[in-house]
Amino acid sequence: MLRQILLAVSLVSMAAGAVGLVTGLFYPAALWMLGTGAILVIGIAYERVRYKPIAKSRPGPGWERTSERFVDDESGNTVTVYIQPDTGERMYVEE
Repeated sequence: MLRQILLAVSLVSMAAGAVGLVTGLFYPAALWMLGTGAILVIGIAYERVRYKPIAKSRPGPGWERTSERFVDDESGNTVTVYIQPDTGERMYVEE
């Protein structure tokens, strides 16, 4: 929910900045609005790619269970972290 609101605000900011740049009105403010909106959109896109989804089933052989656990905010379920020692890759599994 918060992600969608932030995305909408950043897109409106970018649109207002673009209109300001095209019309030549309030050039510094328009440039700031366009840049801030773009940074927020990039941050939202990066966050979606960077953080891995939570798997429903345990990983296959080669993965080790860690003592790291946390409660997922969206589902309220406990999540256990598995790691692959060779690569350091992490997998989040809903328990």
